[in-house]
Amino acid sequence: MFGWFGGSHDYKTFTPGELRDLLGEKDGGYVLADVREANEWAGGHIPDAVHVPLSRFAASVATLPRDKKIVFYCQSGMRSKNALNQAKKLGLPVEGHLGGGILEWRRNELPIGR
Repeated sequence: MFGWFGGSHDYKTFTPGELRDLLGEKDGGYVLADVREANEWAGGHIPDAVHVPLSRFAASVATLPRDKKIVFYCQSGMRSKNALNQAKKLGLPVEGHLGGGILEWRRNELPIGR
């Protein structure tokens, strides 16, 4: 079962394995958004993610599809929580974030794209 992070938020905190499985579903109902900055993105990102830097969130988030649920990730999980809150205020279809960020993804030896 998916974890929930604190407070009254209704967002899911995914483990790397849960996120890998979610993104592998055939219906393609999710989009993965990396909110790290350009230099972090260039150093490697989760395959098939889209780049939505938190520093330019308001402008970048407009590129996300509205017909898919959004899952955010960052380096360790803190900025992705911020992105979730901002996206929710904008009325976007948010699903959750990757707990531990790409650091946890790498610790689980999951694929990294460049």
